[in-house]
Amino acid sequence: MSGLGGFALLLVGAGALASGQDVASPPAVPEGEARSNGELRDPDFRVVTRQFALERRVEMYQWGAGDGGYRRIWNAAPIDSAGFAPGYENPPELPIGSERWWAPEPTLDDAPLDVSVLKQLGQWRGFRPGFSRLPANLAATFQPEGDGLGTAENPLDPQIGDLRVSWRELTLPPLAGSVEMRDGVWFVKPEAVRPTPPQPRAEPAEATMPSASAPARWPWLFAALLPVLAVLALRRRRKGPR
Repeated sequence: MSGLGGFALLLVGAGALASGQDVASPPAVPEGEARSNGELRDPDFRVVTRQFALERRVEMYQWGAGDGGYRRIWNAAPIDSAGFAPGYENPPELPIGSERWWAPEPTLDDAPLDVSVLKQLGQWRGFRPGFSRLPANLAATFQPEGDGLGTAENPLDPQIGDLRVSWRELTLPPLAGSVEMRDGVWFVKPEAVRPTPPQPRAEPAEATMPSASAPARWPWLFAALLPVLAVLALRRRRKGPR
């Protein structure tokens, strides 16, 4: 900038101050990377991540009705089998539920990052955690299955009531151009919010008939997980209502 141009800019700024007008400061632009600033832990399975959120997904193998018959499917919610034909009973509930934990104090350039940034711009990805710290009572019931854990004695032939558990962690892409600072906190720019993609529909397993000679495994499975259920109930009472 020439000396004359700089002098003119100074005169404009001085005139604005003299007339009482506010000189707007340029908007803050992110320079560094977002930080989660801590460790997220699944307290039941002792799975750990240093990303911005941790999700535990629990599914149970159950009977589902459709197309004039019954099929065995993996489902994350209990399926009510009260109206099903005899021999197609489902467990009344999942002994262990799905959970999600969010980083409590994420930052960007040392300024707080609103949780809406995580929920609207974050990207979920599956990962295979290490299970060396798995509690003994769960290690006796679960075994490695794919990238997670399962209770099936034969993962290729699960039985009604069997569980499978997997985990995902939330990462953040570069945030430059996607966030803006308001009152010292980073928020998502309205134009950066992406539409929610449709969720894929799970394909059911092949239709099968229950075996009259094979007893249901799920009463045994629930009994094996009773200590875990007791710990979860105690933890929720201590936390109080959410």
